Amino acid sequence: MVKELVEYFKGKKILILGFGMEGQSTYKFIREYLKDQKVYIADKDEGFETKYEFLKEEKNAVYISGECYLDNLEQYDIIMKGPGISFAQIDTSSFREKIKSQLELLLEFFDIYTIGITGSKGKSTTSTLIYELIKNQGKECMLLGNIGNPVFGYIDDIKEKMILVLEMSSHQLEYMEQSTNIAILLNIYEEHLDHYKSLENYAEAKCNIFKFQNKEDKFLHSLDSELLLKELKKYEINGEEYLISTEDVTQADKKTILKDNKVYLGNKELYNSLDKRNLIGKYNLSNIMFALTVSEILELDLSKTIETINSFEPLPHRIERVGIYDDILFYNDAIATIPEATINSIEALEKVDTLIIGGMDRGVSFEKFIEYLNNSKIGNLICMPTTGHKIGNRINNPNMKVYIIETLDEAVKTAKEVTKKNMICLLSPAAASYGFFKNFKEKGEIYKKIVRGEVYL
Repeated sequence: MVKELVEYFKGKKILILGFGMEGQSTYKFIREYLKDQKVYIADKDEGFETKYEFLKEEKNAVYISGECYLDNLEQYDIIMKGPGISFAQIDTSSFREKIKSQLELLLEFFDIYTIGITGSKGKSTTSTLIYELIKNQGKECMLLGNIGNPVFGYIDDIKEKMILVLEMSSHQLEYMEQSTNIAILLNIYEEHLDHYKSLENYAEAKCNIFKFQNKEDKFLHSLDSELLLKELKKYEINGEEYLISTEDVTQADKKTILKDNKVYLGNKELYNSLDKRNLIGKYNLSNIMFALTVSEILELDLSKTIETINSFEPLPHRIERVGIYDDILFYNDAIATIPEATINSIEALEKVDTLIIGGMDRGVSFEKFIEYLNNSKIGNLICMPTTGHKIGNRINNPNMKVYIIETLDEAVKTAKEVTKKNMICLLSPAAASYGFFKNFKEKGEIYKKIVRGEVYL
């Protein structure tokens, strides 16, 4: 399998576009198997090549950096595009077929069973949960992709009879022409509008996860996501369709529903939603229902699947309990980069007295979120730039105090002063962290340190 992939690259004019984690693993793969082949590396970061020790002895690489890094893309045979590179402002028609990703090449050259998971929210939790329930039943599997494990970094460890669980972002799916054996589309919300020409383009990218399936494949999707259902009307679905809903209680074959607090696939009872579990909230129950459906498709032991689900710990920055400080329970939900995710977290926790919001403005609509806040029982809204300030200035809830602040340090200090004892302070930005922090992980880690008194900005 690796041999065929190496032959695909051999003798080609290859551009590694974007030198983040995935770009670096592409470079290392090519150098491991094609030591003397010339390779081109482009990144917006001026002089990026000087930052990496492993490039110091490189003799056969051409580096392109700065504002011109996206010029003349049609001259290459293969463009290995990093997930963070946006072509929203570029006409790709002259080189569209040359754009490739690690995930697409994996599906093209490796004859192996794959489960792909995407969605605006929940894909990391669902991917990890599915991986854990397969692994805990003694089957060989790997978790790769957008979760932080680039395919090419682990490619030598892939074995023929493994199951690969692949978290797939819209950026990775955007130019894909391959689909996984099991394709999971959790939901579609307004997201990443700074990366795409339109919401429709973003939704189209998500749908590549199932568009190239055949009739032996399985396609799992939610019935609860309005944008998703609207998008699906545009396509003919080739794979066997499984429907998941926490709202529809109509039992049917190949349909997973919640009825009287029990999860059913068809007429088979799979799970009691009142079981004690660490993944709280309605949207996490939806993630669990997808995992249960996969368990049934793979014919796994249901009792062991339930054990894994109930013992599964939330991933960092996803309604993560930080601890009790000054008699206030602090939660870190920095992953919540859209309003829907923040609303879901508020409703899952129930006892939120203080909410910290705000981040980069990417053109996402906040109208429904503002309406929700104006009717909520939250006592304190702490608003950080940029979106937090815009939202805060439109709050007219007489029972809510609004604090317009500038820094995360100031936000935590204010929260400790105003939050009622034995209640919750929740960081759930409803916006991206870029422009203020490197990413949501950095924001969440700094928040936790400030709450614990370990650091001040």
